[in-house]
Amino acid sequence: MSRLPITKTPKVYVGGAFIRSESARVFPIRDAVGHFFANIPQCTRKDLRNAVEAAAKAGPGWAKRTAYNRGQILYRLGEMLEARAAEMIEALAMGASSPRIRAAAAREVTATVDRLIYYAGWADKYEQVLGNVNPVAAPYFNFTVTEPMGVIGVIAPDAAPLLGLVSLLAPAIVSGNTVVALASESQPYAAILLGEMLATSDLPGGVVNLLTGFRKEIVPTFATHTHLRAVSGVATADERKALKLGAAESVKRTHLLKAEEKTDWFADRAQSLEAIHDTLEFKTTWHPIGA
Repeated sequence: MSRLPITKTPKVYVGGAFIRSESARVFPIRDAVGHFFANIPQCTRKDLRNAVEAAAKAGPGWAKRTAYNRGQILYRLGEMLEARAAEMIEALAMGASSPRIRAAAAREVTATVDRLIYYAGWADKYEQVLGNVNPVAAPYFNFTVTEPMGVIGVIAPDAAPLLGLVSLLAPAIVSGNTVVALASESQPYAAILLGEMLATSDLPGGVVNLLTGFRKEIVPTFATHTHLRAVSGVATADERKALKLGAAESVKRTHLLKAEEKTDWFADRAQSLEAIHDTLEFKTTWHPIGA
């Protein structure tokens, strides 16, 4: 007896739950041969604000986790991606039968696993490298410690949509921040599948919130939302201008790569301790000797 296949209804992962856009709008994506593949939620500014609220609620609990525990959770996420590599390769290849396309997808998934393990390894070490005991010529101790910034906005690139997304969010969450991320506009399906993996991992709900939709609708709100403490990602010239103007008004950091310049997300320089540094605040404490 013939049957119709049961196709997936993609939803975005926000606050530990799978939701549709509050507007109920969707936009279609097509597979490698041009056939309809799925309707992706077209998130709005309201969805972004809701995601920021979810991230803010999850922030204190996540920041209080031990660095070792955060590293364990990131490592576990890498394990899950490794185990479901074939499924993620299909999500990136979008039905393509070309050996070249499938090989590129496999390479991206492997690099993404390695990137998660890289930042998991830094979880209980970056404090010793970035923090410091400062020499002072006075009768007191002076030392600098790191603290997470809070909620960080991430704008994923269209090139290497999975690896680029994880390369931006992993250093933020390993240091105790929470993230609201906008997935690639042209290739959002890998982020949908990543959300399914996050839901069954040990990562608490709300630590990573993934949105899909059109950049022109959501990026301006990334710029102006006062509860976002930083924005990182890939942006066009017009987007960078809007983000920097909005960041100046709301006093947030921006770490923006130029969309006009191709970023090699597979290169060693795409992962670094500096990426963790950019997601941290530094607090200096003065303590009298003998007190």
